[in-house]
Amino acid sequence: MNRRINIAVIDDQNLFRQSLAVLINSVDTFNLAGEYQGGNDFISALEAIAENIDVAIVDLDMPDMNGIELNKYLQANYPAIKVVVLTGHANEMLITQMINSGAASYLLKNCEASELIYTIEAVNKNGFYFNAEVKHALKNTNLQRAVLTKSMNQLPAKLTRRELQVLELICKDRNNTEIADKLFLSVRTIEGHRNSLMNKIGCQTIAGLVMFALKHQLVDLSI
Repeated sequence: MNRRINIAVIDDQNLFRQSLAVLINSVDTFNLAGEYQGGNDFISALEAIAENIDVAIVDLDMPDMNGIELNKYLQANYPAIKVVVLTGHANEMLITQMINSGAASYLLKNCEASELIYTIEAVNKNGFYFNAEVKHALKNTNLQRAVLTKSMNQLPAKLTRRELQVLELICKDRNNTEIADKLFLSVRTIEGHRNSLMNKIGCQTIAGLVMFALKHQLVDLSI
């Protein structure tokens, strides 16, 4: 039996936080590790519970320490804890800021419960989950900053045609087995291409590959 995903909820809105706790407790594969009214409250408890936290669901608007500050603290001191931002702010620059600062995912508070559940599972499994809104924000903000690469010759890494195919499927949330089936290759070969991509691009995570692809407009995600 797989270990349950341990989740902490950090939100100063009591009713919303308690509703999240009820939702988490209703999922057999989830375990509510704790609920906290703010960033400082959570940090005070972390020394004793950090090893038992897989995912932290973090609001942005909190009076004592906001979600931006809390995310920075967690990335610096507890990088194994995956941060899922759950907020009412849909600003694309803010979404991009949080993802660039290490947040594993970014959801709006009006999302469906099923999307939050899926996001927690995906983040725990893959280290990140970028839904359509996040991908759209990353793409648009990079366009606004005029940092998109205009041709393959200008890329900081020279990628092969096969690596580009693998990268596109990674960006579409396909796992190694699914990519292998799609391209009629072995899983080991796909793992080799993925490792080659990470080495060439200079990133350590799948999220880094996705951000690179979006930044350089290498894939069409139809977003």
